[in-house]
Amino acid sequence: MTWKIQAITGELTGQEISIDRDMLVGRHQSADIVLQAGEISRKHAAFLLKDQGLWLQDLNSSNGTFVNDLRIEHETLLKQGDIVQFASLKFSVLEPAKDIARVVIESAAVALEPVVTETEVVPASEQPSEAVAVSETAAAQAEQASKTVAQQMNDQGMPELKERDSNVQVSREGMPTNVGVPKPAPIPEGIDIKAQPEPQPVAIEKPVSRVEQVKEEQKNASVGLITIIALIILAIIAWLLFK
Repeated sequence: MTWKIQAITGELTGQEISIDRDMLVGRHQSADIVLQAGEISRKHAAFLLKDQGLWLQDLNSSNGTFVNDLRIEHETLLKQGDIVQFASLKFSVLEPAKDIARVVIESAAVALEPVVTETEVVPASEQPSEAVAVSETAAAQAEQASKTVAQQMNDQGMPELKERDSNVQVSREGMPTNVGVPKPAPIPEGIDIKAQPEPQPVAIEKPVSRVEQVKEEQKNASVGLITIIALIILAIIAWLLFK
């Protein structure tokens, strides 16, 4: 049995947390439900599962644990729709889905329970012949309507030759003859149906070798170092000339 709580305040609004065992609520990382808020104690409260029911216990938290705006001191049994609050963070209690579904099914079964009333049964021998004929016709029509189109065609079978259209000629096997076959659409002029499109070349990028990349970096570093040394030498020469 898995209960759930859904956050209705704070950054966790809308998030559901499943409770399928005894779970600790607190700010410490070792808690089963970690609430990162300064007003939450390290070990704030605990959810307990007993006899398929969900209980809530406060663990001497600084800012308290509340059920429906009432601060609790002892274990409290929760039910569907209760609002539990840890400091200023509120959650709505959700019962296990299977229990709710079972209640709905039982309610529907009670609502759909047939009502039996006493009716007088009239023997068929005492009923008028017109009523018997009408009831038999209605029953036959209902049975025919309940059959699918395929079943109705199967019951009817192939029509006899005399029932077919006299204008349709059939072969000895019973297949219609002289049936026009639609012609395919004409192919536009100038289109060669045997020609195949030439494959387009696909440019394949040559992978960059890691060794070449390292060599290029070393080359760039050497050029930069030489440039710096040349600038220093020119600066020394200029300083000596203008001294």
